[in-house]
Amino acid sequence: MFRKILVANRGEIAIRVMRAANELGKKTVAVYAEEDKLSLHRFKADEAYRIGGGLGPVAAYLSIPEIIRVAKESGADAIHPGYGLLSENPDFVDACKAAGITFIGPSADTMRALGDKASARRVAIGAGVPVIPATEVLGEDMEAIKTEAAT
Repeated sequence: MFRKILVANRGEIAIRVMRAANELGKKTVAVYAEEDKLSLHRFKADEAYRIGGGLGPVAAYLSIPEIIRVAKESGADAIHPGYGLLSENPDFVDACKAAGITFIGPSADTMRALGDKASARRVAIGAGVPVIPATEVLGEDMEAIKTEAAT
């Protein structure tokens, strides 16, 4: 399966993912922003790389090119996004795929299909899942919205 997993997150979330990976005998790679240079997740990983020079702490962890760069540099064959940050970004999944790195999580297509309520509802209906009655997205046409509201 995977030999080395880059954890594209920080703090307790990253530590939890690393612990699970270590229990499975996998090596781990941490990324950290300059502001997190003393953060515990940096020291719990087998390897750690600084990312986002000059970007600021949040932007560093959201920098897809930086995460992919470190994955390639470290020889990671998979990336686990943790929770939040890039975990729900289908463009990140596409970038991992383009780089030949496995994304541990849902496919980009799944994220796009379920990323908003209206789309997720259509997927559920198509799969035969019971849903409560609701209107479709109404759009920008105020006359159509008034007509729909009157019914």
